[in-house]
Amino acid sequence: MRSDIFASENTVRPATSPGMALQNPKSIRYVVNGECYARQGAMIAFRGNLAFEKKGQGVGNFIKRSVTGEGLALMAVRGQGEAWFAHEAANCFIIDFDPGDSLTVNGRNVLCFDASLGYEIKVVKGAGMVGGGLFNSVFTGQGKLGVICEGSPIVIPVDPQQPVFVDTDAVVGWSAQLQTSLHRSQSFGSMIRGGSGEAVQLRLDGQGFVIVRPSEARSAAQAAG
Repeated sequence: MRSDIFASENTVRPATSPGMALQNPKSIRYVVNGECYARQGAMIAFRGNLAFEKKGQGVGNFIKRSVTGEGLALMAVRGQGEAWFAHEAANCFIIDFDPGDSLTVNGRNVLCFDASLGYEIKVVKGAGMVGGGLFNSVFTGQGKLGVICEGSPIVIPVDPQQPVFVDTDAVVGWSAQLQTSLHRSQSFGSMIRGGSGEAVQLRLDGQGFVIVRPSEARSAAQAAG
């Protein structure tokens, strides 16, 4: 049988080490020897002796997620074997955390991560419910985090002399040490007349970086319509 689909770059090779690695730009391969975590429904294939179980958020995180619709529905993957994760053919990236690193990530952009990483849903300071309920996922510790992005991400440096303003529907994540607040970029009168569609942004101050995707998230109503 002959076809380009059987090209060597599409064929899985034997694993050389445990943990996650890019299978291709659209998927992550995780060699599990113990436990890892992934977004619910992200597994596209597996082999070996693996079990997939829903992971609880904890009482505080569950309440935040229920109120805001943010956060991340997780599953624990346990055992020995290999699993492949992907989500709607989005681009996949692996972020390697060193001790002391911390990153704020939008829950919709998390694909999978090592059990050694700490994870908590936190309110975005300076935004709160005024910003529509901005609760993002904060990762700390040492290990690897797999993230997804619709299109190619844009990484913008942030320095103390020049804050960066980002659309809350396009932001993927940012350095956790940055200070956040809401910024209104149009007048009340303009909003009454229909607005520009760019009424409020997230302002980031300090030293670090912010990651945005080249498209805005759509609400459930927009997606259905």
